[in-house]
Amino acid sequence: MGTTSELVARAAALAARGGRGSRCVLGIAGPPGAGKSTLAARLAEALGPDTAVVVPMDGFHLAQAELARLGRADRKGAPDTFDAAGYVALLRRLRGSDGATVYAPAFDRSIEEPIAGSVPVGPDVPLVITEGNYLLHDAGEWAEVRPLLDEAWYLEPQEDLRVRRLVDRHVRHGKDPEYARAWVARSDEPNARLVARGRHRADLVVDHG
Repeated sequence: MGTTSELVARAAALAARGGRGSRCVLGIAGPPGAGKSTLAARLAEALGPDTAVVVPMDGFHLAQAELARLGRADRKGAPDTFDAAGYVALLRRLRGSDGATVYAPAFDRSIEEPIAGSVPVGPDVPLVITEGNYLLHDAGEWAEVRPLLDEAWYLEPQEDLRVRRLVDRHVRHGKDPEYARAWVARSDEPNARLVARGRHRADLVVDHG
């Protein structure tokens, strides 16, 4: 399975299981540059805002000032540069519904910072689509994520295309091309290898070109 229409149908079936008082959570995992946010947005657009909302894991990036304080700014994107416990707490809240709108954070790549309260999830929305690198990671607090997902997909893109996307993304957001290539090799690629170790924990592997 991998065509957009097949994936939309599978997501719609999950949404049909959710409803007021509870909701389903679909997780889309994969290495940096796999196209997770693009696929999540396409699914949400196809299903409509009353059915699905995208909640990105990247909203739980630690702020730049905190990364600098911890000495982790030069490897931003590694598992310990996120608030994993905060992400788990949000997923637990999203799985139920107390009749109130839940506000989730987003990540603004133009300033490289998380923005609190950016994504409203209404009480009647039956499906949350969450996407990020470490949904299938099994170390530390990240291990608590997978049990909170009703279904998890792993995106497996062509490696050369994925790396080009990463470099292009960094350049679009202001990095010099040479610096972008060095950052991808030094930071993104070790993270990609770590992410790939969780592939077997997915319900579905999507060949995503």
